[in-house]
Amino acid sequence: MKDSTNQISDLTDLVDIRDVKVDCSLPTEERVRSYVEQIKNPYCFRVGDVKVRVSYADKAQSLDDSFREMIASM
Repeated sequence: MKDSTNQISDLTDLVDIRDVKVDCSLPTEERVRSYVEQIKNPYCFRVGDVKVRVSYADKAQSLDDSFREMIASM
């Protein structure tokens, strides 16, 4: 999925994160699943007319851990 971020040039192909709804009553794992299903590509999405490309620093915390932490804080 990460390699596909460079291939997306049309803003209309990206999901607007403002349209993503996460049910906070669900367990973390289900919130993560719901988010990924809705956003399609968690590395590249849009906020209105702004394209957002996500990358992570090279550190001990894994992508999964960082992502779970982000979703859990919603």
